[in-house]
Amino acid sequence: MAGALFFLTACSTSNTLQTATPDVTNAPASGFADIAPGSEEDFILNVGRRTYFAEGSATLDSTARFTLDKQIEWLKKYPHWLVKLQGFSDDPGSDAAQVDISARRAEAVMNYLAAGGIDRNRMWAKGYGKERIVRDCPQKACKVANRRVISNLREEKDGAA
Repeated sequence: MAGALFFLTACSTSNTLQTATPDVTNAPASGFADIAPGSEEDFILNVGRRTYFAEGSATLDSTARFTLDKQIEWLKKYPHWLVKLQGFSDDPGSDAAQVDISARRAEAVMNYLAAGGIDRNRMWAKGYGKERIVRDCPQKACKVANRRVISNLREEKDGAA
C-alpha cells in the first residue's frame, strides 16, 4: 500500500509546474487561426486541390474520386467560385504526348466534377505537360507528385488556363 501511495505521489504534477510551462503543443498554428469558411485557404487546407494519377493514365482512382467528391461538396456550398483545372505530367514520351496526357487528366477531373453537379461554365481546363514539375527525380515513386491536376479557385475566368 505504501508503494502504491509513493507511485501516485511521484506521478502527480504540481500546479506550479503546469502554469510555468506554456502549452505550445496545442497552440494554434500561426497563419492558420482565422481561416474563413468558403475561402481559398479553406479549400486548400480542408478539401484539397490536387488530384494525382498513375503513370501513363488519365483514369481517376478511388483516392482521386474521394478528393473530387470533397471538392464537389465544397463547390456546391460556395457557388461563387470558378475552377481553373491545370493538368501536369511526368510520364515517358515526347513533349506532345506529355501535353496530351496532362490535358486528358484535366478533362477527366472536369468531367467528374460536372457529373457531380458542378456547372461546366464554372470550369476550364488546360494541359501543361512537363511544365512546372514539383519534383525533378529519376525514381518512378518520386514522379507521382508531378502527375497531377490542380483545381485552382478563381473569381473570374482569365484568358489562359
